Amino acid sequence: MSKVAVITGATRGIGKQIALVLANQGYDVAINYRGEDNDLVSVKKEVEEMGRKIYLRECDVSDYESCEEFIKDVIAEFGNIDVLVNNAGITKDGLFLRMKKEDFESVIDVNLIGTFNMTRNVIPYMIKAKKGRIVSIASVVGISGNAGQTNYSASKAGIIGFTKSLAKEVASRNITVNAVAPGFIKTPMTDVLKDEVKEEMLKLIPLKRFGNPEDVANVVKFLVSEDSSYITGQVLHIDGGMLM
Repeated sequence: MSKVAVITGATRGIGKQIALVLANQGYDVAINYRGEDNDLVSVKKEVEEMGRKIYLRECDVSDYESCEEFIKDVIAEFGNIDVLVNNAGITKDGLFLRMKKEDFESVIDVNLIGTFNMTRNVIPYMIKAKKGRIVSIASVVGISGNAGQTNYSASKAGIIGFTKSLAKEVASRNITVNAVAPGFIKTPMTDVLKDEVKEEMLKLIPLKRFGNPEDVANVVKFLVSEDSSYITGQVLHIDGGMLM
């Protein structure tokens, strides 16, 4: 039976790179998407060119029933789930005094509630198999905070607490639960920032460069491998030294 990894929000950016890296490691992959997504064809082609299977299904991670149906379909398709990477996330930045209630709630719903929804539906299969790897994508701002991102920072801080607590609950079942906290990673989400903002960010990074999606994907690859079997409940920073 092939190894299977579920990666949420993996049609572009960091998630896509994680999917490709794991496919290259011999994993069949299952990826969710929302609405019209022009990147589906690209990621499907690249995974299949590696000789791996890919399952794509529309699924809103903030909707519990949608996640439940998605995971049931993945099990029907592949028979097992070895790895879950909670990557799906959104931003709706703004100063707190101007932030709308729905902008706070939607970020929490996708980033934090979505992590619960997917994990809650995957974990019974991992417990039954007595093995599994769960990695969630947090952020350095979930540790340090960041002006204009109270919603995003709260969601990512929540993921860190979620990770540490769940790790303690399922360690006896040979399931590890970890998080990674990327700093400034070059993705379509960060490409839209003004040059002056990027220049100020660069001053905060001792390595004097921005990260690439590959930098995150390679750490995830390690955390889902047997090489990391004695690591659980941890948050690995991938930020060029921004936070020390």
